[in-house]
Amino acid sequence: MKKLLLVLLVVTLASFLFVGCLPTAPDADDDGDDVVVSGVCPTVSVTSEVEIGGKKYIRGATQTITVTFAEATELVSVWVGAAIKDNPVGVPSGARELVVYPDADNKVYTGTYRFGGYDTVECEEDYIYVVTCATCAPCKFPYVVDDLGPCSEILIREYPTTGCPCGGVNINFVTQTAACVTCCGDECAGLDTATFDLYKSDPFGTCCDIPCIAPIATCTSVGCDIDCTISCFNIYDHYTYAAGTAYDTASETFYLVATLADLVGNKTYYYAEVEIDSGAITSVTEFVDGQAAGNCTGWTDAELAVVGTANVIGACADSDGVCTTVSAQ
Repeated sequence: MKKLLLVLLVVTLASFLFVGCLPTAPDADDDGDDVVVSGVCPTVSVTSEVEIGGKKYIRGATQTITVTFAEATELVSVWVGAAIKDNPVGVPSGARELVVYPDADNKVYTGTYRFGGYDTVECEEDYIYVVTCATCAPCKFPYVVDDLGPCSEILIREYPTTGCPCGGVNINFVTQTAACVTCCGDECAGLDTATFDLYKSDPFGTCCDIPCIAPIATCTSVGCDIDCTISCFNIYDHYTYAAGTAYDTASETFYLVATLADLVGNKTYYYAEVEIDSGAITSVTEFVDGQAAGNCTGWTDAELAVVGTANVIGACADSDGVCTTVSAQ
């Protein structure tokens, strides 16, 4: 009998050594809370994380996760997702394990993970779990995924109508508030900047990742509501006409690229042709299927459609705060 007990003891200890950790137990009060040994949990950071109101927001994309320990630590496992646990102290069965690589000192571990995706809910909350032999339960780090870009309906107008002594027109971009539930913002992390770049010719063509040419005028607004102005824009700075000809008051076509970025780096693009004459904005025509980075075809007339109210581009959020796409009316 003693020999049998000794064999069982050896097998049990061997199983612990195979796993690499000593056995752990739930919290004594068994209230379902995770137990973490003080001082052994690392710090965790993600490439695009931004802290807002005490929460960490992460852009929905492939990100690098960095786990940093104060002391050399081995037998580290990192898991992502699945906030609903199958037991009080363990990593949920739905979480996914990362392949992580240590530095030379076994203090810093890095791995990549694709946050968000088509099957996720915008602004979804989950955990990053770090498991080591020194913890009684996984160290848990909450995060929120922001998978969508911000939005706004934007009115393009001449404002103020005076104040350009040398000619030109003030082109003002401002959040349209007359006909939408949520006129500006982002359901999750929130709008950071809105930049409006004006081009003399089609900025897309044979090069795809970024506009092929530099803008001739630009302005940037921070936060909601959007409000910025290209001051005293003068078409004669970009076109030369013979004095006294009929072309002196003719309007010219300029190309607008509006880039809305949220606080974690998601971007939404709006595109339009803007007709401007010597002293006024004469028309705004939006591209419904605007050319984003990676599209080499340029802009075509088939993609043009007047959207909503005259001189308004973009799209507002629905009643749940989720940004909608630009569509023809």
